[in-house]
Amino acid sequence: MTDPEVIVVGAGVAGLSCATELALVGRKVQVWTDALPEHTTSRAAAAFWYPYRVDPVDRVIPWSQVSYERFGALAADAVLSRASGVIMREAWELFPEPVPAPPWSRFVDLFRELWPEELPEGYGHGVVFEAPVIEMPRYLPWMVAELGRMSVELVRRRLDSLDEALAAAPVVVNTTGLGARELVGDARLFGVRGQVLRRARGELDRVYIDEHGPHGITYIVPRSEDVILGGVADDDVEHTRVDEGQSEAILDRCARIEPTLRETQALGVNVGVRPCRDAVRLDQEEIGEGEQARLVVHDYGHGGAGVTLSWGCAAEVRDRVEAWLEAR
Repeated sequence: MTDPEVIVVGAGVAGLSCATELALVGRKVQVWTDALPEHTTSRAAAAFWYPYRVDPVDRVIPWSQVSYERFGALAADAVLSRASGVIMREAWELFPEPVPAPPWSRFVDLFRELWPEELPEGYGHGVVFEAPVIEMPRYLPWMVAELGRMSVELVRRRLDSLDEALAAAPVVVNTTGLGARELVGDARLFGVRGQVLRRARGELDRVYIDEHGPHGITYIVPRSEDVILGGVADDDVEHTRVDEGQSEAILDRCARIEPTLRETQALGVNVGVRPCRDAVRLDQEEIGEGEQARLVVHDYGHGGAGVTLSWGCAAEVRDRVEAWLEAR
C-alpha cells in the first residue's frame, strides 16, 4: 500500500467505522491497533441501538440518528443483514412511572406508548420502537472484511504516543477508547465495568430495556441464535473477572420480565469495560504549520453507547478530515 493519508488508531467499532467512512470517500487509510477487533471492548457489547449513559445530548441525538439510519439500511438488505449480523427487533423500554418521550422518539420507527394491559407486572409505563440489534461476533469480522475489500490495512502496533502515527501520515484519528487516558493524558476518562450473560434464545424475539427500575439495569437482547442478558454498570471498576453473584442477579432481573429465560441453556458470560467520560470527545487539533502541519481528530469516550454512536461520530470525523485535507 502507498503511504496512508489517514491513520486510525484503534480497531473497536469506533475505529472501524471511521476507517470505513474515510475509505468510502477515497482516502488511503491504515488502522493501527494493539488489539484485533475480536479482542476489543466492542466484542463484548450486547449490542443494540440505544443512547445509553452518554452526553452531551445535543450532539448525541444527531449522531444516534445517523447510526440508526445506517443500521436500518443494513438490516433492510437481506444479504447485508445476514453478512453483517444486523437485524431490527421490536424493543420495549419499561419504566416504574410515566416519563416524557425521549428526544430520539421523533426518528425511530414505530414509536408508541405501551397500553397498560401490555406492561409486565411491576411497571407503570413503557414505550415501543424498532431497534437495530448488532451481533458483534459477526459484525466486527464483516467490517474488517469490508475494509480489506477497500484496501484498508490493519497494522498490529502498540503506541506510546500519537507522534509515531503523526510521523507516518498527515492525519491521525484517535479512537483508542479508555486507552486515551494514557495515550493523550485524558484524566476525564474512567472505566465502567459491564457483565452480560449469553443464553439460548428459544422463541424470544423482543428486546426489553429497564434502565430506571429499583432492581438495577436490565436488558434482554435476542440475537440470531442466542440472547444477551444484562446488565451491570460498575463505575471505576476495570477488571474483567466474572462475578457469579452478578450473573445470578442479572438472570433474576431478566426473568421478572420474561420468566421463560430461566429454562434456557446457559452459553457463557461476557465482561467488558466501557470507556466513559463526562462527555464524548469528538474534536480536532492541528499540530505544526505549513507543509509540516498535522491533524489529530479525537473520537472516544462513548461509554455504553459506542455502537449506537459509531456511524454518526464516524461521519463527523470524515467531514472534519475532508475539510482539513481539502484546505491544505
